[in-house]
Order: sequence, then C-alpha cells, then structure tokens
Amino acid sequence: MKTIKIIGVPEHFNLPWHLAMEDNAFEDRGIQLEWTDVPEGTGKMTKMLQDGEADLGIILTEGIIKSISQGNPSKIVQEYVSSPLLWGIHVDANSERNSIGDLKDDTVAISRMGSGSHLMAYINAQNQGWDTEKLQFEIINNLDGAVDNLTSGSNAYFMWEHFTTKPLVDNGTFKRVGDCPTPWPCFVIAASEKFIKENEGLLKHVLEVINTYTSEFKQIPSIDRTLSNRYEQKLEDIQEWLSKTTWGQEQLSEATVNEVQTRLHNLKLIDEVRKASEFLWE
Repeated sequence: MKTIKIIGVPEHFNLPWHLAMEDNAFEDRGIQLEWTDVPEGTGKMTKMLQDGEADLGIILTEGIIKSISQGNPSKIVQEYVSSPLLWGIHVDANSERNSIGDLKDDTVAISRMGSGSHLMAYINAQNQGWDTEKLQFEIINNLDGAVDNLTSGSNAYFMWEHFTTKPLVDNGTFKRVGDCPTPWPCFVIAASEKFIKENEGLLKHVLEVINTYTSEFKQIPSIDRTLSNRYEQKLEDIQEWLSKTTWGQEQLSEATVNEVQTRLHNLKLIDEVRKASEFLWE
C-alpha cells in the first residue's frame, strides 16, 4: 500500500474525494490516500506542496499558477472544478455599507498572502476600476478569523466562497454586498514535481478514480441531501450550488493558464508570463 498525502479545503467541492475514500476506491488500487483539511486555503496549501508536506492538492487555479510562477516546484495535473467559483463579498452585518462600491477605500481581510481571498480582491478591484496598488490587507487565517475580525469593528471586507459563507449571512453575522466570480475554472489538482517524478503510475490511478466519481457525482441519489447534511447547508442552497457547479476531468487548457498569468501580471502579482507548459503536467 502506497501512502499519498492530499490536501484540500473542508468544503462541499471535495465530497467526491471523501466518498471515494469511504468506498475504499483508492485502496483497491493499492493506494492509502491521507486527506488533510486545510481551512486556511490556497496560500497555506501552496506552501505545503512546496515544502513537501503534501503530494497532491485540490487548489485554486490562480493561486497555484502564481505560486509556480514564483518558484514552487509543482505542476497542475488536471482541472478539478471547471466552473467558476462565486466569491461572496462580505462585511459585518451591522455595517452601513450596502454595495461593492462602498468598499473602495476599505481594508481587505484575507486568509494569507497568495490565497484566493488575496488574489480575488485584486480581480474585484480591477473589475470595479479601483487603483489596485492602494489595496490594504489584514491577515485573518481562516473563516473563523474573518468572523472575529469583521464583528470586532475592523471595518474590513472579506471575500470567500458564496455558499460556504451563506449560513453566516443567514444568521446575521455577515452582510453580503455582492459577488465576484472567477473568470476561469476555479479548482485544479496540483502535485509536487518530486511526487510526479517518483509516482507517475500511481498518479494516473488516482485521477482515474476521482474522475469516475466526479463524472457521476450529480447522478448519485439524494446527493443534495447528503451535501446539505454534511456541510450544514440549506437544501435549497446546495441545489442552487449544484446547478452552477461542473467538475472537469481534463487537463487545464494552455489558453486558461495564459489568461490567468496575463491577469496576474497586469496586476503586478507575478513578474513575467511564462510558457504554459511550465505549469502543466503532460
């Protein structure tokens, strides 16, 4: 049995992995998949891949592209979620701010530098026509940290996946003032180059298993109820989320890699646009 360390956020997107593990689908191929939830998100996960603390990561597309561009010895092995991620933009529920435009000069609460909440703040600011060089950040580590930060009078705003934070909007902790979808497929599967070099055959087995599960995921009977119960979400919210979400089973396109790099380069978040092949496992 070969142990593979895999990391991802503790969110509904990753249920296919947990169902496959519960079915012993990886063990049937001689693989012991060790899953670790990383609530801090992409910034923490890119560092774990870089430091050899994980072999595989289910990670935001823009985050891993930025990290690889800055020297992380990892590769994107394929798309995981091919639809955009809907980022909710949140303030404290008692705030007088009611629109994205009201946030122009406010600090952004982010999980860490290089995270999705960090990079998407730039994308949102650019979409709004704001001066992105004036953005100011506070690091809050994770969703719990964001709750502490926003409710303690920081006056910051916070971007996180729309449906993950919806219970906090519903219970009066946060107010959502708008949404910002990613302009590209949101999640990819990434692997360290060391792991790929030593375990190419095993990696292909992992992808075959997860691609079987994701391609059939929406057809699982009562999958909406399973998701609702596991992730403590309202059934109608999960049904809406499922209707918007598509899992992918192919490699990320070179055009997408170039689009993400160009956007990050324009925002001065990476130094150069490199060949797409430097980011992709072939």
